[in-house]
Amino acid sequence: MTETSAAASIPGPADVPPGRADVPPAAPPADGLPTADAELVAAAVSAAGRGMVGRETVAEVVALCAVAGEHLLVVGPPGTAKSEAVRRVAAQLGGRYFEYLLGRFTEPNELFGPVDLRRLREGRVEFETAGMLPEAEIAFLDEVFLGSTAVLNTLLGLLNERVFRRGGTVLASPLRICVGAANHLPGDPALAAFADRFLARVFVEPVADGRLEELLEAGRRPAAPAVTGDLLGALDRLTAAARHCDLDAVTPLLATALRRLRSAGVPVSDRRAVRSQNLVAAAAVLDGRTAASARDLWVLPLIAPTADTQALAREALADLIDRAANHSLAHTAEELSRSTAARAERLLRTGTALLAEHGGLSDGQDSRLRLEAVLREIDAGFDPADLPAPLTGLRAGLVAAVTAGGVGAAGAVVTSGVAVTAGVAVAPS
Repeated sequence: MTETSAAASIPGPADVPPGRADVPPAAPPADGLPTADAELVAAAVSAAGRGMVGRETVAEVVALCAVAGEHLLVVGPPGTAKSEAVRRVAAQLGGRYFEYLLGRFTEPNELFGPVDLRRLREGRVEFETAGMLPEAEIAFLDEVFLGSTAVLNTLLGLLNERVFRRGGTVLASPLRICVGAANHLPGDPALAAFADRFLARVFVEPVADGRLEELLEAGRRPAAPAVTGDLLGALDRLTAAARHCDLDAVTPLLATALRRLRSAGVPVSDRRAVRSQNLVAAAAVLDGRTAASARDLWVLPLIAPTADTQALAREALADLIDRAANHSLAHTAEELSRSTAARAERLLRTGTALLAEHGGLSDGQDSRLRLEAVLREIDAGFDPADLPAPLTGLRAGLVAAVTAGGVGAAGAVVTSGVAVTAGVAVAPS
C-alpha cells in the first residue's frame, strides 16, 4: 500500500538551500557565528528524539545532512522506527514534507505528479508538481531501492542537482534533504550509482533487551510539541555558514583520515571523499563555529557504506576522533567517536533537558528514575577530580532534584535504590 503525505508549508525565508539554481543561497549570520541558529535546530532535534529510544542518532544525522546539503540512507529491519524518527524531525523543522512508500509497481506520476492535461491539449507534455516530491523541502522515501528504473532515473537527477526534469517540465527544487530507507542494502550492482547519492548512512537495530523498560516507558509519553521559531530559516542560514566554513586547518587531518579509511579497507570514492567535507563543515557550524577542526572528524564513519565498514572506520580513526564532540549533535558524536568530551556534551544536554522538564518530579517515579540514570552515568564515567565544570553544576542540580525521594539511615537520601551522600551517588551494597 502506498501513501503520500504533504504537510502544510511553514513560512520560511526567501533564500533557498543548495541546489536551487534560480535564487542565490542564504547569507551566513550577520555576526559570523551560527550559535543561535545551531541552538534552535538542536532544540528541534532534541524534541524530535524525545521518547525515541536509541533513535537519537537518526534524528541528529537528518539535521546534519540537511545543513550539509547531502542525503541520508537509513537501513534497518522493519519495526525499528526509521519512518517515525524522520517524521518527527520533519514535523519539528516544518516546511513542505513529502513521504512515499515505493514498490516495484510505483509509477513516476505517484512521486512527481500527473500530466498537466491543459498543457497536453496544447501539445506540450508537462507535469503538475504541486504537493509532490519536486516541490518538497524535506522528503522521505521508504523502501527506496524498490523503485522502477523510470522512477530511480528521475530521482537520480533530482537528488544530485536539485532540479526536476521530465517531459517539458524543468523545475528547481527547494529540497533540503531526502532520506531514503531500506530494510537492507541492495545486492544489485545496477543500483550502486543511485545508492551512492546518499552520502551518509545510519544502520539501526531493534532496541537492546537492557533498554526495554525505557522503550515501554517512552511509548507511554506523547511526542514533544514543535519548537517555535524560524526553523527552515535557521537551517538555510546554517547551510550558508557551512558553505563559508574555513576548512584549511583541518584539511591535512581530513586527508590523513581518508587515507586511513582506504588502508583499512573502507571503500571511499573520490566523490565521497570530496563531499565528506560538507559533513565536516556542517558539524562545525552546528557546534557554533565558523572554522572546522579535529573536533568535527567524528562524521567520517557515516560515509562508510556498510555497518561493518563503519565499525572499521571507527577503529581506524580512533586516535584522530578521541577528542571529538558536538554540542548540537551530542548523541551521534559520542556514538561515532566514543570520546570523553562527546560523552560530557551528551550528558550535559540530556541532564539539562531533564531538569528543565522534570526538575519538580511532577511525573513521580518515572521522572526520578530518569534523573537518577543520568546521575549514575556521570559518576560511572568521570573521576570527581576530572569532572568538567559544566557537569559539576549539572550534577549538583541532579542531586538536589533526586533528594526529594526521602531520607534514609545516617542522613543519606535514598531514591529508588541509590544513596546520595555528600554529593556522591552510590549503589547500596
